[in-house]
Amino acid sequence: MREDPITTPTDRGRALVRGAYDLHVHVDPDVVGRIVDDVTLAERCALHGLAGFGLKSHYTSTAERARTVNATAPDGVRAVGAITLNAAVGGLNPLAVEIAAREGARIVWLPTVDAVNELGARERTYAPGVHVPMWVAIQQELREAGMETPPVPVLNGGGTPTAALLSVLEVVAKHQLILATGHLDRDEIFAVVRAARAAGVRDVVVTHPEFPSQDLSIPDQAALAAEGAILERCFTTPFTGKCTWAHVAEGIRATGPGNNLLSTDLGQPKNPPVEDGLALFADRLLEHGITDEEIQTMTVHQSRRLAEGGDR
Repeated sequence: MREDPITTPTDRGRALVRGAYDLHVHVDPDVVGRIVDDVTLAERCALHGLAGFGLKSHYTSTAERARTVNATAPDGVRAVGAITLNAAVGGLNPLAVEIAAREGARIVWLPTVDAVNELGARERTYAPGVHVPMWVAIQQELREAGMETPPVPVLNGGGTPTAALLSVLEVVAKHQLILATGHLDRDEIFAVVRAARAAGVRDVVVTHPEFPSQDLSIPDQAALAAEGAILERCFTTPFTGKCTWAHVAEGIRATGPGNNLLSTDLGQPKNPPVEDGLALFADRLLEHGITDEEIQTMTVHQSRRLAEGGDR
């Protein structure tokens, strides 16, 4: 059940995340309606002292779009380009990653809506009146239009990385991009983290480990952190009742703030304003015993290092 949400950040929460990037947002232009467009978000970030945001699309590269936003963004605010390796860009397509990197992208997400792990969500029949996730609705519309594509596997039948994944990892390592695990399942995530680290990828981010389609146990999270992965905690996961705030705080304590990144995953019309998300996240974590210094480590320090390419 969704907890009673607080939707107005405190001054303390805003101060703690000042200077941070929110590296996981879904904003217009997009294939589905979003609460704000990227140009307006840049202006709002400036008002609240945020450094910028990572533009995530499930369907296309945002590298060129980020450059356009940055041409007009207020001083001190920057949009970060990304690509997500779903079927719309050819799946595990090293050429798409190479082009995105040359255009300035920093983040590569492995499959999300087209992950093998999400096949059940794509094919499920939802009862009348039940809220259908926005991305699931798009997938169902594409299927009805005869444009459904098979899921994009990252592992072979024996659980080893596919040749296509290894080719992608080679490009990610060459450009030292951030690799995010998207909507992969537990076994896929462990295999990808190990393969990426072996390929020389410095920054591997485990996307929303508490999300139902990932649902990584606390021991699994600790094991991934020990292998050098960063755990990305997304505001929307507990805010929408998919897990508790206490569970997120437990994961942070088990893995250490230095191995964590706070993002929001915001942009949906029924959720809070994107520019408020990190501050709201800070407020809720403070209630669960996470300290000011720890929040700044996971927001300001970690996000700036990732966005700007610094060393750990």
